[in-house]
Amino acid sequence: MEYISHYPSPLGGITLASNGEAITGLWFDGQKYFAAGLSKEPAEGPLPVFEQAFKWLDVYFGGKAPDFTPPLSLNATPFRRAVWEILLSIPYGKTMTYGDIAAELARRTGRARMSAQAVGGAVGHNPISLIIPCHRVVGANGSLTGYAGGVDKKLKLLALEKADTSALFVPEKGTAL
Repeated sequence: MEYISHYPSPLGGITLASNGEAITGLWFDGQKYFAAGLSKEPAEGPLPVFEQAFKWLDVYFGGKAPDFTPPLSLNATPFRRAVWEILLSIPYGKTMTYGDIAAELARRTGRARMSAQAVGGAVGHNPISLIIPCHRVVGANGSLTGYAGGVDKKLKLLALEKADTSALFVPEKGTAL
């Protein structure tokens, strides 16, 4: 059984999904890949895991780094899960490039190199935004690219975390917009 709930964030509505035990999705309403993989008729209702996620979101939107993570369940390929595990290691208020993630993934798997483009695909399909912080990933040249919730939200999330955005920029054209 799948369940959904809603959270009113300062940046717009958020929809959360759960299997009853763990968070399986968290999306800004209307974002790219919104509710990807969610059944057509999930049940709505309160769940303890939603209460934990709401508490996490309250702390986060209060401008602090949450010191806990609600239970998460990721239904994905091993490659995507490995990328998302690296995202979970990016500290609050810091950023990492797609190339950095590719290099770390190559190191962890004993490969000579890994494609930053493949990493970008995995980052872009992260089903649990914010908690798995894909908004902390930037282009090698400092471009704010590839956030399914929109580049404007990505910049606001980094500002909320007081990340150093002085070297970052919004591209004027390209697939990230």
